[in-house]
Amino acid sequence: MLNWALIFFIIAIIAAIFGFGGIAGAAAGIAKILFFVFVVLLVISLIAGALKGKPPSV
Repeated sequence: MLNWALIFFIIAIIAAIFGFGGIAGAAAGIAKILFFVFVVLLVISLIAGALKGKPPSV
């Protein structure tokens, strides 16, 4: 999911360079939403792993 956020961020940067403000804004918004969803899922995963009681495998 972080990969998709980075892809939309790159699309937003390219669209901003070429002057497509609406597309750049939309792509940046999608990238921001995907990034926050990724962070929430990461936190949930870490909490679930901590509640299991197993040490994280490195």
